[in-house]
Amino acid sequence: MVFNNLDLKEYIVRALQDLKFKELTPIQLEVFSKYKTNKNILAKSKTGSGKTHSFLLPIFQELDETSNKAFATIIAPTKELAMQIYKMAQHIASFSKDRIDIKLFIGGTDRQKEIEKLKTSTPQIIIGTPGKIKDLAITANALKIYTSQFFIVDEMDMMLSGGYEEELDAIASVLKDSKMMFFSATMEEQVLQFARKYLSNPISIDIQNTNDTKIQHIWIPLKHKDRFTCLLELLSTMQPYFAIIFANRKETVIELARQLTEKGYFVGVMHGDLSARERKRILKDCNTLKYQFLVATDLAARGIDIEGVSHIINYELPYDYEFYLHRSGRTGRMYLDGIVYSFYSEVDDEYLDALAKKKIEPSYFELKNKELIAYKGRATRKQRVKPKTDFQKEAAKYVPKPKKVSPGYKKKRQAQIDELADRLKRNAGKKKKRRYQ
Repeated sequence: MVFNNLDLKEYIVRALQDLKFKELTPIQLEVFSKYKTNKNILAKSKTGSGKTHSFLLPIFQELDETSNKAFATIIAPTKELAMQIYKMAQHIASFSKDRIDIKLFIGGTDRQKEIEKLKTSTPQIIIGTPGKIKDLAITANALKIYTSQFFIVDEMDMMLSGGYEEELDAIASVLKDSKMMFFSATMEEQVLQFARKYLSNPISIDIQNTNDTKIQHIWIPLKHKDRFTCLLELLSTMQPYFAIIFANRKETVIELARQLTEKGYFVGVMHGDLSARERKRILKDCNTLKYQFLVATDLAARGIDIEGVSHIINYELPYDYEFYLHRSGRTGRMYLDGIVYSFYSEVDDEYLDALAKKKIEPSYFELKNKELIAYKGRATRKQRVKPKTDFQKEAAKYVPKPKKVSPGYKKKRQAQIDELADRLKRNAGKKKKRRYQ
């Protein structure tokens, strides 16, 4: 049968139709059109763009459903993301008349039982976290991944920043003859360095923020008001289907959730100190809408999929610019619109200037009498920087930049320039006065 003019297997088409797919997303089309070449793939695509199906579709399209060997190995940096991929793969497989053996391998399970089961059968599609896959496949030599024709690494940047390079190396060395596909939301140098080791002259795919027009960014000044008071005022203006409220520290998240619960809101909590079982329970509760709000640290910004997130609230701006994008990527997913609200203060000006360079076009609103009202916005860096006078330009020639920089050196140097510029201006004034005496 044909889907997007692609000759996909019938059961894959039925699975896509069940998901209400009308067409494939740009990342799915790009990967599917290029995977049959003899080159590996390095793909950049933001969260929410449909990249999980971009590698699942080629795997199922090429899979021999009657085989009893490992055909694909997929690794993800977190248990939650691995479980999410597993569920999507199981959904596609459920439409096949043949039984497709898909297994999930993550931490917190009975290692010895898994080893015993693997003595009698090998899954066709293997999904798991890097530590667990390395342990079963290499340390225990129980999981026979070496026959895999596909090796997928999802969220590569998150994988490397999490310290899994050693595990990746070990697994990749076994699967060096497989078709490799590395996916990442960013292409930082660490990602490129690792890719160069295993992907010789790969096909590079870069999907530029295809859904940005579906996410509205609203920036709200605090204006020295209490942050929690502003949050309550904002919540009184909206009725989200489901919202995630982000804060930077675990302690802030816990306290914020407590305060919101006391105000009568149905709130879940997600942070790094929760056990895998607790996180799984909270995700289930969020997806069944037991809560209307989830208060979370950046653990939830990557690799955790909650259906129908209509609103994101940055109670605090993240320390890293990239995490603003990752947080935003939790909404506006798969053709659904979303709104991102962010509180900011005067000290955030340079941070927001940097975000603006990432082609984010915010709307400014302020809170007045528990209403959101259009606001004139901030002065940009260009507007804030004073134009240099001719005297300042001349003075700058005589105040060299220090060979070793220290905190605040720019301000100290500018103060010296301003002082010298004032002297030059006064001297020029005296000369002009004498000339006309």
